[in-house]
Amino acid sequence: MRIFMLGWEFPPFISGGLGTACFGLTKGLDRQGVEVLFVLPRPVATAASHVRIVSPASLGDDDADDESPPELQGLFHNVRFRTVPATLRPYARPEDAAGRRRAAPAVRGGGTRSGSLSRSAPEDVAAAAGGGGPDSPYGGDLFGEVERYALLARRLARREEFDLVHAHDWMTYPAGIAASAQSGRPLVVHVHSTEFDRSGMHVNQRIYDLERAGMHAAVRVVCVSHLTRNIVLKHYGVDPRKVEVVYNAIDDGDNGSAPVPPAIERDEKIVLFLGRITMQKGPEYFLAAAKRVLEVMSNVRFVMAGSGDMTRRCIELAAEMGIGHKVLFPGFLRGDDIRRVFQMADLYVMPSVSEPFGITPLEALSHDVPVLISKQSGVAEVLTHALKVDFWDVDEMANKIVAVLRHPPLQSALRDHGRMEVARFSWNDTAASLVKVYEAALGG
Repeated sequence: MRIFMLGWEFPPFISGGLGTACFGLTKGLDRQGVEVLFVLPRPVATAASHVRIVSPASLGDDDADDESPPELQGLFHNVRFRTVPATLRPYARPEDAAGRRRAAPAVRGGGTRSGSLSRSAPEDVAAAAGGGGPDSPYGGDLFGEVERYALLARRLARREEFDLVHAHDWMTYPAGIAASAQSGRPLVVHVHSTEFDRSGMHVNQRIYDLERAGMHAAVRVVCVSHLTRNIVLKHYGVDPRKVEVVYNAIDDGDNGSAPVPPAIERDEKIVLFLGRITMQKGPEYFLAAAKRVLEVMSNVRFVMAGSGDMTRRCIELAAEMGIGHKVLFPGFLRGDDIRRVFQMADLYVMPSVSEPFGITPLEALSHDVPVLISKQSGVAEVLTHALKVDFWDVDEMANKIVAVLRHPPLQSALRDHGRMEVARFSWNDTAASLVKVYEAALGG
């Protein structure tokens, strides 16, 4: 089976969980003997804040590179990479929005329900079509690059032999439709996130239209959770008979043993937030819970690792709350730095407002870190030995953080059972489920 796969990020060039998922999926498919041609956009050198992109020489008229980028060579047997000169940069760097971000909601007194913390206003992502706009988390002429990527993918599909097209997330759906039309091969789209996850009910119509077109053009729609499947059925009007759930997993290899850094202070506990600092991930609820924890425990340090359009506002919000000295912002982490921060952590918290799946809690458990996750996440469907809380209930979130930090037996039980539970998640199993979806798509 030969798959023409379209994605906009892949390790080591990642800004979020999609790249990690694509790596795991292709690794699993590689072990299954499935041949994958992965088509990546080729960003310019300044397209990412944390890495310089190096690509092989172009093929001239074909506008695509026929070798894996040097960083990816030798990792796979059946997976090839082609890079096309399109720049899909979905998230602006935090410094790009410095001083221009709309104020995030402030903490107000009162109850613990949604009234105590209001959700951020959605970003005006429509401005991305003309260059981003001052408040947009999307960088550059994103819609123009989506169209360019689709055109180049169609050209590439003319000269490649494959059985099926697989497109990841909305930015590649037009390319998937184009490649499918050019080749006459069926299209499978993979929904890792929807516009309703990113923007609540204030969706960007243009993005929604691209998502809906991709889902309706596909013969199979793969969702990363039942939470996401329900959104697809409710808001996109997709035939439920063609919508499948395939859960994500984590790499089953050794996590390595990076040296443990010196403790911040001998008696301090570390509570970790690791992810994009955007509305979807609920960083303001994490800070609100941190303030409540610090009212009863002084020996706690909160680490918010990641980047995003709300970074500057979260720094300001921590200062306004009077807890700025207790909250660290190390920025975007990768590789050994992620292992180091997990080794320091006593608890990982994912307070996402809407999380289609959420791989990071699995990574935390694989590093022996207990987790507290929002009930509004796909991973909550499959994890038993994890603490769960509604994202808006910051008092309960704080209570559970305190319980873990104050009671070592609870922490140990969550760690031990979580380690055994996470061993069930394998990209090999996920890939096997995906192969069944491919077979159904080809048979249909």
